[in-house]
Amino acid sequence: MPAPHVTNANDPLERERAHLTSSRAALRAMRADVEALDIKDVTANWVNAAVLERQIEDRITALADLAHTPLFFGRLDYLHAPGGELAEGAEDERFYIGRRHVHDAAGDPMVIDWRAPVSQPFYRASKKEPMGVGLRRRFGYTGGELTAYEDEDLTDASGGEHASRLLQSEIERPRVGPMRDIVATIQPEQDEIVRAGIGGTVCVQGAPGTGKTAVGLHRVAYLLYAHRDRLARTGTLVIGPNRSFLHYIEQVLPALGELNVAQATVDDLVAHVEVRGTDSAAAARIKGDARMAEVLRRAVRSGVTMPVEPVVVVRGARRWRVPAYEIEEMVRELLERDIRYGAAREALPQRIAHAVLVRMEEAGEAPDDRVQDAVARNAAVKAAVKSLWPAVDPIRLVLRLLSDAEFLAEHADGVLSEEEQGEILWVRPARSPRTAKWSAADAVLIDEAADLVARTPSLGHVVLDEAQDLSPMQYRAVGRRCTTGSATILGDLAQGTTPWATGSWAEALTHLGKQDARVEELTQGFRVPREVIAYASRLLPHIAPGLAAATSVRESRGDFEVRRVGGAGGADAAVVNAAVVDACREALRREGSVGLIAADDRIPELGEALGAAGLPYLAPGEETSAGARLTLVPASLAKGLEYDYVVLDEPGAVVAGEPDERTGLRRLYVALTRAVSGLVVVHALPLPLPLR
Repeated sequence: MPAPHVTNANDPLERERAHLTSSRAALRAMRADVEALDIKDVTANWVNAAVLERQIEDRITALADLAHTPLFFGRLDYLHAPGGELAEGAEDERFYIGRRHVHDAAGDPMVIDWRAPVSQPFYRASKKEPMGVGLRRRFGYTGGELTAYEDEDLTDASGGEHASRLLQSEIERPRVGPMRDIVATIQPEQDEIVRAGIGGTVCVQGAPGTGKTAVGLHRVAYLLYAHRDRLARTGTLVIGPNRSFLHYIEQVLPALGELNVAQATVDDLVAHVEVRGTDSAAAARIKGDARMAEVLRRAVRSGVTMPVEPVVVVRGARRWRVPAYEIEEMVRELLERDIRYGAAREALPQRIAHAVLVRMEEAGEAPDDRVQDAVARNAAVKAAVKSLWPAVDPIRLVLRLLSDAEFLAEHADGVLSEEEQGEILWVRPARSPRTAKWSAADAVLIDEAADLVARTPSLGHVVLDEAQDLSPMQYRAVGRRCTTGSATILGDLAQGTTPWATGSWAEALTHLGKQDARVEELTQGFRVPREVIAYASRLLPHIAPGLAAATSVRESRGDFEVRRVGGAGGADAAVVNAAVVDACREALRREGSVGLIAADDRIPELGEALGAAGLPYLAPGEETSAGARLTLVPASLAKGLEYDYVVLDEPGAVVAGEPDERTGLRRLYVALTRAVSGLVVVHALPLPLPLR
């Protein structure tokens, strides 16, 4: 590649700045080339033109030069040397590693995409295994300006491994706004997961702050780079626990140049009806149990009957008769094959028509496929199919199942106990699907029934985050969206806060239909300070005894304080609220985002206290900015979010707000581990026993 112009050739930093300037100019030229494309004479029709125009628009967007986003963050100097296997074409080469590929006018690379094979040693090379690299250089930026660099000589095997100051600085950098990518700080154990092949499913058990969400998103970006054509046909999907979470992560993939990855919650996937009702914890647990799949399978097939009379098809002057016993054989064979109900219903008229064609041929006629199709559409055949294999509306089927005690008892016999059946039956049956107060769990049942009738289309790759909170039936809903594709499953068993939270990944993967998935565990925390994770880990023996406590690689211990308000008798609400407001004021004097996390029923009162104190605040999902850095977060929505400083109000109230102590302690564990730089716990109520 041509050497960039350098003012002072003896200053390495000046040379790197010159390369950055040249690279940005090359990126602008690449974008200008795309903007100048004229597609008038290369498209056959308006449809092709529209598709091509959309692709060009996406390409222009992907080539945007973001002023405050470093174009490259590292450099690799390869050796023409004995000893290690080099990436093809890498000998004696120097490569700048960045978020996207940039080339000059001659086509020579100026920046290499971080996902390219030649970039891999940036994340994995060590003095013990240099992977053919002599020097690894990291760059430091301030406001988009290159201000520092740090070299690591990988040929010096005599020295030990040293932590990178620039790497630590990037990890600990204050964050305002949505989640950002970690492409400059991916660790070797994370990179192994990111670059895992598309052929298999990977399940990541990640403690708080280990970067599991970021790893999952970067894995999507890597797979789209390595298998773009395949995934362009089959699609990719990121599934998160709620809309606030999806809003928080939505900028990561676009920052990596990937603009067309769909995002959804599980509720979005199964939105066959409007959800207006709620279930008791007991009812929700039963509806989410995998046994409901068998109840639904029986109910879907309950309308199938055996024929009692033959089917007679009249064509012209001839009458063709298919006896009842022969049609019964067809029906029983379709039932035994256990294919989708709708597919079997479409196959039955063709089976009957084929039997008629056999009789025609025996009579000396020569019917073709068109005749068979005509017979399959014959009124007598259609009437028989309607009677023997009636159409099923999944919504009406679930409505009847939850409204009709006899219908439920018939199909839940031997599967659900009478007490369980009584728990899920509606007290006041709805008259129609439109008037029913469907719950979120009901929508999942409808989705299961719909899949029993017609196969759900499969995507190429699905990322499921906060997976520990799903019910078995929700796992099945996600699993059928990737039956022929792969998945990345992300979660932490210790953070399971639903009554049906999974007890093991083996169980969850079975319900997903991905029993052969590889399970990886991340225990090194990069986000949560050491003192904070140590304090939160006191809860682990009570909420997830089998999990190892996370360790923090952060050099900064972080700010951590537990403030008790009032004496042994506690304090009134006004005093506690004032202490919480004071803690928020202190946090806002520092750089970065601030989250005030509290039990859900404390949110209105704290909101009033903040307003009275003149402290504006945001709701979860609203984007923080330099002028609005405080977010008031219900504990139920804190999962997956992170803030530089967290003020946690009344841990005892967070625990008490859940249906049982274990779930409450898990909710508290989530709240305690949202802090990146500092945590202040404010309480008047006694702390939960494990934290005392």
